[in-house]
Amino acid sequence: MKKYLILLALTLILGSNSFAQGIQFTQGTWKEMLAKAKKEDKLIFMDAYAEWCGPCKKMARDVFTQKEVGDYFNAHFVNVKMDMEKGEGIGLSGDFGIQAYPTLLFINSDGKVVHRAVGYHTTDLLVDLAGAAKDPKRNAGSITARYDAGDRSPELLHNLALARYDAMDGTYVQIAEEYLATQKDWSTDDNLSFIFRMTDDLDSKMADYLMGNRMVFEGKFGKQAVTSKVDELVQNTIAHAETEADLKKVETLYAKTYPERAAEMSGQLKMGFYAQREDWKNFAKVTNAHFKKFPAEDWSVLNELAWLYYETVDSKKELKYALGWAKQSVKMDKNYANTDTVASLYYKLGKKGKALKYAKEAIALAKATDEDYSATELLVQKIKGK
Repeated sequence: MKKYLILLALTLILGSNSFAQGIQFTQGTWKEMLAKAKKEDKLIFMDAYAEWCGPCKKMARDVFTQKEVGDYFNAHFVNVKMDMEKGEGIGLSGDFGIQAYPTLLFINSDGKVVHRAVGYHTTDLLVDLAGAAKDPKRNAGSITARYDAGDRSPELLHNLALARYDAMDGTYVQIAEEYLATQKDWSTDDNLSFIFRMTDDLDSKMADYLMGNRMVFEGKFGKQAVTSKVDELVQNTIAHAETEADLKKVETLYAKTYPERAAEMSGQLKMGFYAQREDWKNFAKVTNAHFKKFPAEDWSVLNELAWLYYETVDSKKELKYALGWAKQSVKMDKNYANTDTVASLYYKLGKKGKALKYAKEAIALAKATDEDYSATELLVQKIKGK
């Protein structure tokens, strides 16, 4: 019986190795990995990860374990997993310029990166990435050298743009536009896919083409995918808006993209823009104008804005705007919170009589709903000069 159990255990162990699927990662020092790659005449594939990285864990679980991936990577690469925040990984992280996780590196036996990508990759994308790394016509190292030497062939520009996009190299848009300048027909299937992937800036020829031919893109990628892409472009523009000219650019886009909601969205955009910059004077103007056109449906929105002003603004003109919002909130749903806000704003405006009146009403409302009104009691003491 004991002999049978031992044989069974050996069978399970050997079986698990014989039929293992997925990438087989090699253990050892970095020096040993370079030597192994040189001896076997292979590139090193490095999964540069960090323990806390969610997408890294997902790739390790769902992608690296796939038979298709294992068959390709085990045959063509020396595979290494490296925690870039521990041991040798700390130094290599600096050497390879790791700024995000996961970073997928393809490195030659001299320790030079020939191809790289950043972020989660599905099975198909990872195998395609590996194929590009092995192909001198597609890997970033080879085509960058040819580009630097003056090669501007369409194929090279196309592949270089894709390689830099995968690596999250911000120069990929420039290369993509160089490629498209060589193309008489942007509407081919390959070029449509290229444009859809490369476009990330509204202020670009690619974005103009996408927006001007939206129906064509919807026919190829689906309406939902195109809508999501446009939303992404809008959000990118908003995130980088620094001037009022940038605001106008987004407003123009809203008019083209969301004609039925453009005015409301523009108002919200301006409110967020000025609030982020703590420009309360302009914030008050655009907020007041916005709510005149599009009345708030929730009393708490107006109350929160009014309270924000109470805490941050000293100008009486702007505080009066806030008082109007707070009183409108009370009309919509009178409660302790917004009545206390009205009292506080009247106090800050120097109108102690009205402040005291609303403070007492707020306390009565709080008592009726068993809420804490200690802050309002302190306000009453301030009003009375105690």
